[in-house]
Amino acid sequence: MPVVIYASPWFTENAVRFLGATAALDIRLGLITQEPVERLSPELRARIAAHCIVADAFRTDQLIEAANTLALQLGPIDRLLGAVEQLQVPLAEARAHLGLPGLSVEAAHNFRDKARMKTMLALAGLPCAHHRLVENAADAWDFAREIGYPLIVKPPAGAGAQSTYRTDDAEAFAEALAASAPSTQQPVLIEEFITGEEHSFETFSLEGRPVFHSLTHYSPTPLEVLRQPWIQWALLLPREIEDPKYDDIRRVAFRTLEVLGMQTGLSHLEWFRRRDGSIAISEVGARPPGAQITTLISRANDFDAVAAWAQLMIFDEFTPPERKYAAGAAYLRGQGRGRIRAIHGLDQAEREIGSLVTDVKLPEIGAEPSKSYEGDGYVILRHPDTETVRNALARLITLVRVELG
Repeated sequence: MPVVIYASPWFTENAVRFLGATAALDIRLGLITQEPVERLSPELRARIAAHCIVADAFRTDQLIEAANTLALQLGPIDRLLGAVEQLQVPLAEARAHLGLPGLSVEAAHNFRDKARMKTMLALAGLPCAHHRLVENAADAWDFAREIGYPLIVKPPAGAGAQSTYRTDDAEAFAEALAASAPSTQQPVLIEEFITGEEHSFETFSLEGRPVFHSLTHYSPTPLEVLRQPWIQWALLLPREIEDPKYDDIRRVAFRTLEVLGMQTGLSHLEWFRRRDGSIAISEVGARPPGAQITTLISRANDFDAVAAWAQLMIFDEFTPPERKYAAGAAYLRGQGRGRIRAIHGLDQAEREIGSLVTDVKLPEIGAEPSKSYEGDGYVILRHPDTETVRNALARLITLVRVELG
């Protein structure tokens, strides 16, 4: 029975989902965390053979020390893994120190450092946004004069559009630079703002070979959602993943993963289709996607994508599922100010599209609205016909309104 050490700094809903899928396998599971395990359900705790609490799960030395402590209780370690974006470099460094298989340190840096990533892609002839990593405001202004507005200002190791600004003019650019404060210690990534449709591309890879992929359409883009907190947005996963219109992104995405050094795992690639039809890679994470995309993949293909990820990471096994449905997610976000006061339109939505609903998480009455672009709740739909799901998502975000007050 393999000994697996899983790192999960916090017990968020999504973190518990991935931890639970790992714990369900026939393994001896050790857990590294920053939170008391008593916050987990008794059922999940019973599957954890040993645990170690650390002050900072993102520090390589603390991961190594905790893993060695757990090895004394469980025996020699076979796998060390975690699903959080910010963990991928320290996990890789810890694996290298402990002599464990998994994503290499070099590859982890390729995925985590977005400026390094874009430079590698450009050198490989792969399409991505014009960009520059700057350590001072003067270099940032030089790039702005060279490329023009709009521009994106963000940290080179960001995730989920965190601390990311779209700037449409010099005044907004100056404000973003002041907030980001580029320096030698904390450089800032500046890149052109690509106009077009934004998408994601998810790939299950085994020993460097893509074995299954999926993609989604964002409506609107996550950055626009962050700029407009009231927008209820949607993700569509079409059934026709193999359609020739996606041949270009399949080719580019698979080559991107090869260049960056992906081996075994699930990756999340964000990309744009420009108005002229060309594509550009935004960025790639060597980790599972957020925003319920794994749930969409699960519903569209009638399998558990998270369980498949765990099986792949630990046993190097993956069985491609059959593509059966289109799926979509509508994200519910409050309008107004204050706490969540009411949810309107649910009855009408149930009457019109209730037969398509597979998963629901409603905003909690009385709660503070979330600052995340994922919002305060979601509804997931599926149907064999992609246009049926697309139209139902548009109707849903029109019917359902979350009132703040």
